Amino acid sequence: MDHTHHSSDPAVANLRGGFTSTRFVLVEPSHPGNVGAAARALKTMGFSRLVLVSPRVQNVQNDPEAIAMASGADDVLASVHVVPSLADAMTGVHWSIALTARLREYGPPQWTPRAAAAAARTQAMHGEIALVFGNERTGLSNEDVERCSAITHIPANPAYSSLNLAQAVQVLAYELRTAYLDLDGSTDGTPAAGAVAAQAESAGTRAQMAASDEIESMFAHLESALVALEFLDPTNPKKLMSRLRRLFARSGLEREEVNIVRGIAKHILLKTKRSG
Repeated sequence: MDHTHHSSDPAVANLRGGFTSTRFVLVEPSHPGNVGAAARALKTMGFSRLVLVSPRVQNVQNDPEAIAMASGADDVLASVHVVPSLADAMTGVHWSIALTARLREYGPPQWTPRAAAAAARTQAMHGEIALVFGNERTGLSNEDVERCSAITHIPANPAYSSLNLAQAVQVLAYELRTAYLDLDGSTDGTPAAGAVAAQAESAGTRAQMAASDEIESMFAHLESALVALEFLDPTNPKKLMSRLRRLFARSGLEREEVNIVRGIAKHILLKTKRSG
């Protein structure tokens, strides 16, 4: 079995920034074997950063089954970063994509893995990005999905669409590698992917993109303001915040834009407090 690492690949060297600024996040993985296999899947595609959110088995990186399934990717497994929450896993991330088992009516923009990879290629050049995968049994919660900038869905055989977690990681890692090494900058022809890539290219050179935790604070602030305005009824919120998240996710928020929205929310709260 060939476990050699082809670090002499000049294309990899040119785009090393993209490979190192990309993290793969597994939320509450149940099986140590899947964690090891995910580490192997990453390494075969030139990635190395694996983050685990509350894995069911403590100290999973030293579990014999995980080590066996890593099959030579011991370095990736040993350097796994374990955190208690998805918010912690996303620290410093400015763009993220969630893998979901099915397409959802609401939530962030939805792309094929190839279109998502085209967008990720540009976003990874301008800062930290994350790919987020759910638990083997329950997948990702709506709250976890809405924390991400976009979602993707692997269009598997509808009669048997049950992809193993590590296999799903492999599919996305492959698509990312293909996009990262596509030095002529072409995309798969998906308008959404091309548009977001162009938008991110100009935004990345122009301004600093907002980090995940800053965006979450903005939504909390905005929600408080909309409740104070009585525009949002907390007892019957419907899908208002989900739709607003989707709107903002499409735009790719810069730090300065987040500050503007928070400034608006702050003044709404000041005015409503005064008149109340």
